[in-house]
Amino acid sequence: MAIKGRAKKKDIPEGLWLRCPGCEEMVYRKRVEENLHVCPECQYHFKIGARQRIALLADADSFEEYLPNLVSPDPLGFKDRKTYVERLAEARRETNLYDAAVVGRAYIKGRPVVLGALDPNFIMGSMGSVVGEKIATAAEKATELAVPLVICSASGGARMQESVLSLAQMAKTSAAVGRLDRAGGLYISVMTNPTTAGVAASFAFLGDLIIAEPGAMIGFTGPRVIYQTIRQELPEGFQTAEFMLEHGFVDRITHRRDLRSEIAALIDYC
Repeated sequence: MAIKGRAKKKDIPEGLWLRCPGCEEMVYRKRVEENLHVCPECQYHFKIGARQRIALLADADSFEEYLPNLVSPDPLGFKDRKTYVERLAEARRETNLYDAAVVGRAYIKGRPVVLGALDPNFIMGSMGSVVGEKIATAAEKATELAVPLVICSASGGARMQESVLSLAQMAKTSAAVGRLDRAGGLYISVMTNPTTAGVAASFAFLGDLIIAEPGAMIGFTGPRVIYQTIRQELPEGFQTAEFMLEHGFVDRITHRRDLRSEIAALIDYC
């Protein structure tokens, strides 16, 4: 007599659940996405792409992109485990972007702005020549149009594959923001997770108003590197948005669901 085999367990499709880095619970991916990519259990703010960020902030169909097809050259012929050209191609496939910054003209609740965002998934949102050119262009357009500048940062800093050329973008973007300031323009800087290194040390910390998302890592270099340098225990919560607010480095912390309304209100106040 044949023995019937045990019924196969129904396969669960991959990707339906994900582990939250904040509370370490398994959460239903669709719930996270419907909650603006924020954990419904602990409110951990997941990283999102530049175009997702712009879609959350800009009025529908109002965004007009500047320099959409600008691409980075490989001025140094850089190669580590991969060539720079290969890394750029890989990042373009993964993000469907030409580089880590997206900038353009938009409206936020009817207020005209120049809006930009960095994509943490494009070589860690790092700043090379293209990102520097786009951020500087955004500041220059805001000055020319006499509208507020809103930049959402999410970056691992300057892009090592472009060496000193990437470091030069710190001065370039800072100078463009300086010209906006001298013209009396308003610059709202939004720091998301992470905002670090050359980006934090240049245009991200130059905002007239600095907003951070809850729990965002903000600082020049990571706490592990600092500990290895000074050999001292760092304060609890060091380099979180909450620590930065407590010590006067950011002006306010705003939940992602409230960010659009908050920016519109700040524009009205100023």
